Amino acid sequence: MAGVAGRSGRKPKPAEKKLAAGNPGKRTINKDTPSYGEITNVFAPEWLQGHGRDLWEHLAPLLCKEKILQATDIQNLEAYCAAYGRFRSAEEEIQKHGIVVAGSQGGPLKNPAATVANEALKQMATYGSFLGLDPSSRQRMQGPKKPGKGNPFAALLGGG
Repeated sequence: MAGVAGRSGRKPKPAEKKLAAGNPGKRTINKDTPSYGEITNVFAPEWLQGHGRDLWEHLAPLLCKEKILQATDIQNLEAYCAAYGRFRSAEEEIQKHGIVVAGSQGGPLKNPAATVANEALKQMATYGSFLGLDPSSRQRMQGPKKPGKGNPFAALLGGG
């Protein structure tokens, strides 16, 4: 709905990200946002197999190291890795049988694996952006500022 407060426009940046960036917009920060607990180590669900599990084993430690993953993000990571597993399986099927296969009547038909691959890519784009896994969402996620050498002119002004 256009013009409805809280439901239109760009998604707000989390308060932690604003604070870490030094609040560049100088707007009031909502400090009452819930924290669901940072995850430092998480194991892949038993049902996740193949390429999806391999991706989990690679990706989960990286997300934990960057302090991106919270308890409520586990489902997004599961969905992302499951979609990746489907994508890879579909691509292997396409490589094996081609993009066009024989239909039930013998005529040429688009390989159903191509549809599976396309849907999996859409799901990966959605869930990957929630986790900051694509360049544009990563750009919106700002970590803490790196400590610099300080202001070289501060000593001249008596600031240390």
